[in-house]
Amino acid sequence: MAIVMRLMQRFQPSKKEEFMDLEKKFAELEKRAILPKGQRMTPVAAHEPGNTLIWQGCFADLLDAQKALHLFETDPEHTALFNLQGPLIENAWVEFYETLDF
Repeated sequence: MAIVMRLMQRFQPSKKEEFMDLEKKFAELEKRAILPKGQRMTPVAAHEPGNTLIWQGCFADLLDAQKALHLFETDPEHTALFNLQGPLIENAWVEFYETLDF
């Protein structure tokens, strides 16, 4: 079963520019194939407020999604960037969705 994983991060609205500048550096790690490639979104009309960043990636199964989370936790370049970005985050959580093939 394919899995969509969403990393949800609600950042301080007053720090949006700083937060997004750091997020661009995370995207560079994806372009260099250090991290799994994902899609980034911010709400326009949604349940979550506009100061939420959603990173979404598709994985073959839950185990692959968990491996990606482990990589995020252990990669030194990711950790260095997250140490800068973390103080800007108000709340964060992970969501997993099973894709349905009807």
